[in-house]
Amino acid sequence: MSILNVEHLTHGFGDRAIFQDVSFRLLKGEHIGLIGANGEGKSTFMNIITAKLQPDEGKVEWAKRVRVGYLDQHTVLEKGMTIRDVLKSAFAFLFQMEEQMNDICDRMGEADEETMNSMMEELGTIQDLLMAHDFYIIDSKVEEVARALGLSDMGLDKDVTELSGGQRTKVLLGKLLLEKPDILLLDEPTNYLDVQHIEWLKRYLVEYENAFILISHDIPFLNSVVNIIYHMENQALDRYVGDYDKFQEVYAVKRAQLESAYKRQQQEIAELEDFVARNKARVSTRNMAMSRQKKLDKMEVIELSKDKPKPEFHFMEARTAGKIIFETRDLVIGYEEPLSRPLNLNLERGEKVVLSGANGIGKTTLLKSILGLIPSLNGSVELGDYLSIGYFEQEMAPGNTTTCIEEIWKEFPSYTQYQVRSALAKCGLTTKHIESQVRVLSGGEQAKVRLCKLLNRETNVLLLDEPTNHLDVEAKEELKRALKEYKGSILLICHEPEFYDGLATKVIDCREWALKLS
Repeated sequence: MSILNVEHLTHGFGDRAIFQDVSFRLLKGEHIGLIGANGEGKSTFMNIITAKLQPDEGKVEWAKRVRVGYLDQHTVLEKGMTIRDVLKSAFAFLFQMEEQMNDICDRMGEADEETMNSMMEELGTIQDLLMAHDFYIIDSKVEEVARALGLSDMGLDKDVTELSGGQRTKVLLGKLLLEKPDILLLDEPTNYLDVQHIEWLKRYLVEYENAFILISHDIPFLNSVVNIIYHMENQALDRYVGDYDKFQEVYAVKRAQLESAYKRQQQEIAELEDFVARNKARVSTRNMAMSRQKKLDKMEVIELSKDKPKPEFHFMEARTAGKIIFETRDLVIGYEEPLSRPLNLNLERGEKVVLSGANGIGKTTLLKSILGLIPSLNGSVELGDYLSIGYFEQEMAPGNTTTCIEEIWKEFPSYTQYQVRSALAKCGLTTKHIESQVRVLSGGEQAKVRLCKLLNRETNVLLLDEPTNHLDVEAKEELKRALKEYKGSILLICHEPEFYDGLATKVIDCREWALKLS
């Protein structure tokens, strides 16, 4: 049975087409992976099927009475709400039923016999519904999901506006899973989860009886949980049965067949055009030339999909730094409250160190304390000599209305327009992206703009905060290659072992020194 039908969908922004006559269906129990390069329109598609965006053409039809749950990382959480409040709001419809039940009980004292019978019947129905939805064990269900996603250690009475971006996403994910909708729509849910919580989510989705659509660039995760792939490329959406590895296999064969057919057709076209050119003027061969021209005119020309610009990352390197990059002495990081025990860490020239561990335990705070962007609560950081530091932040400042060109020009005012465009193109951004405002780009394209700033500055130390979040598979592979080639020192926050495997000289588990384990 079809739960969602999308027919003849066409959509674009300005003169940039995203979808052209796209159709899609979601069947009961399907676990769909929605994949494609950065900027192909995956999040736009999610916004269209959840009615946040109206398509230019086409129709979106959901089956009747389907409850849809969407993990949207841009949801605003209200000040004054605790983590527990947000998680319990998943059961808002049950609390409304409880209010109805209490209201009926209050009115029973004044009811006549007939009304009383009808009230008792209604009470029974509500009671059955509350039992069926586990209303009387809500607290233990909230505790269970909170524990599994590492929310309990933050304290369920913490105000949600005090949380980091990653912690907020975890809370929204927890609420969504508690709602148990008929359809789950998940947009890169693993971006802010550490290995342990990804494993739990993986098990949850494998056992999930209902359907879901998952956007992810985390290939091992995709392979574990999906049974259908929808591939978004060149304004089209194609369906493949199986996991990501199976899709790659079939896609490679399909592409090879198309290229072979294209070459054969191009050869045939060249021969026909040559015959027509040589024979159309001769009376004796004009008819043959005309029939070949007709064949040419009727021919359905095979078109190869245009290859997307592949990113090329090369970090510019400054003069060699001193032997010690930084050293911390009994450093205590935090804001009002400490996040760490006294830390004695150091980074030496040429080391590539990874900080691993869940969000919210202080990894980003440690980076900012080393850079002097936020004051430490105790202890000191001593920076080495001849340092040229490059810092990659997890997110771009909100409310930014500059275009990509302006964003790079601010950093490098001496660049010509050609140099700016060339620098952005090397990061895999097309002309249309380059002229757009940064805020309308996808998360992966925004990350490429931030990487562009870093690549064009001479550095000998890189401090990178989750640089793989939102990046597509090709960009991740290229970034890993460039970081392995980089001769400077690296301090990297990352939750993807397959990314830093073979790159890191040392991995530090931050849970060893964190005071708050989330």
